[in-house]
Amino acid sequence: MASLGISIRHDGGAARYCEIDAFPCSIGRASSSQIQLSGWRVGREHAQLERVGDGFKWVDRGSLTGSRINGQRVTEFGPLNESDVIEVGDYQLQVVVLNAAALAQKPTAIHGGVEANLNQSNSIQGLGSSPFGSDQSALQEDRLVQRLHRELLQKMDLRHSSVQHYTPAQLKAETARHLEALVEQTGLQASARVSQRVLDEAVGLGPLEELIADPEISEIMVNRYDQVFVERNGRLNACQAKFSSEQALRAIIDRIVSPLGRRVDEASPIVDARLHDGSRINVIVPPLALRGTALTIRRFNRAFFSPTQLVESGTCSAEMMRYLQDAVHARSSLVVSGGTGSGKTTMLNLLAQFIDPDERVVSIEDAAELQLGLSNWIALECRPPNSESQGEVTVRTLVRNALRMRPDRLLVGECRGAEAVDMLQAMNTGHSGSMTTLHANSARDSLARLETMTLMANLELPIQAIREQIASAIGVVVQMQRLRSGQRVMSEIVELTGLEGARIQLQPMFAWDSTNQQFQASGLPSRVISALSSVAQEAHV
Repeated sequence: MASLGISIRHDGGAARYCEIDAFPCSIGRASSSQIQLSGWRVGREHAQLERVGDGFKWVDRGSLTGSRINGQRVTEFGPLNESDVIEVGDYQLQVVVLNAAALAQKPTAIHGGVEANLNQSNSIQGLGSSPFGSDQSALQEDRLVQRLHRELLQKMDLRHSSVQHYTPAQLKAETARHLEALVEQTGLQASARVSQRVLDEAVGLGPLEELIADPEISEIMVNRYDQVFVERNGRLNACQAKFSSEQALRAIIDRIVSPLGRRVDEASPIVDARLHDGSRINVIVPPLALRGTALTIRRFNRAFFSPTQLVESGTCSAEMMRYLQDAVHARSSLVVSGGTGSGKTTMLNLLAQFIDPDERVVSIEDAAELQLGLSNWIALECRPPNSESQGEVTVRTLVRNALRMRPDRLLVGECRGAEAVDMLQAMNTGHSGSMTTLHANSARDSLARLETMTLMANLELPIQAIREQIASAIGVVVQMQRLRSGQRVMSEIVELTGLEGARIQLQPMFAWDSTNQQFQASGLPSRVISALSSVAQEAHV
């Protein structure tokens, strides 16, 4: 009896391939469906494929949005031909593999029980004449990878504890040996590329292996298993890498999060974790992710940028860098603000290079990224809750604990909640020169965000008292921005000069002139320079 191969596209994206050998085959949004599709336009039990003689037919199960084949809404259609395009919601399905006997019959559609012949060619058409024809070789390769990957998992039991005693190198070598034996046993013609794809998906990160190894890539974004984007030099680009199936992507995600005591499923559909090299990952799966599992990897940047390199790259001017160095030496508390990927952590890391090596520094981060290189440095990292929602250690808890560790300066990787009030109190009670980052669109907006985050502590403080704390604690705000070209620039450096009425007063020191594409100094007198002179006099005495 013939088996059926189906290629599936979503929203005109790349096609994926699945093979069906059990009928009737259910199609729908339900987790029990043999072909599971997502989206509100797909019914829980949308349709099913049934065997009819040597062919197959499509039967709509009374779905709200219905099924369309070759542009016409149908209740039943069959037998199916390779040229037939089936539309289900935002998905397009097409027969890829079908026995010749079924193709020789003329397809018909049945609308509400009334049979109507469609104007279709009776000849056997190759994939080259179909809308998906250009993907034939890729689909066949995906099919082979899926089959080898499935049989390799069964042979080695890679998903269970029987291989846990292997080191990563031993596991890779053992898997390669079993894969070679499997190819010989089955007689399949597997190219070196296919074998490498199977090996990467079985014990590595699949198609992400090459991307992880590329030093120019700063972020990897998997929108769904067959659509991957990367960020290079600040710009997003689509890449050819893709997983062979949704199941392959989920298996790799499980391999990443399982050693961390985390899990990803319908009960826990969002997970934040970290790779062994320090890269941060975020995973969100259906039903929250409507188009399939989404994976985002923020690469851990091992590059150690010097002040000279940032000036040469056009991030700031040499005068701005000297000013920031003076601000750190003068023990002004600094806030680095900006959007996602604007370079806040890189700038915080660089500013920490100006700290006196004799000072004791405690850093607190949600995910450890700072590389300070200081001799008297304590690095603390938060802990997320476990699968039972127990054991969480927040940034605020670590900030409070850090104050008992006799720090000269505190470095908070990112303020995003109630920890802001503890950070401000630390800056106002003998820990001047502390630094943090936060998300904001401008220097003025960063102060408004600090106010909001302080209110999140539920201390019922009047807004005037909060603003007084901010004006007293923070000396300088550095605003980072990522331009449309992908370049990161220091768009603003402002000083806080006090509180006038109900408004915090800001004095601009430097700014990025987007019209002339250059940095400009305001020429106004600086409180930082005055403070630096006082520090120098104290040191001399």
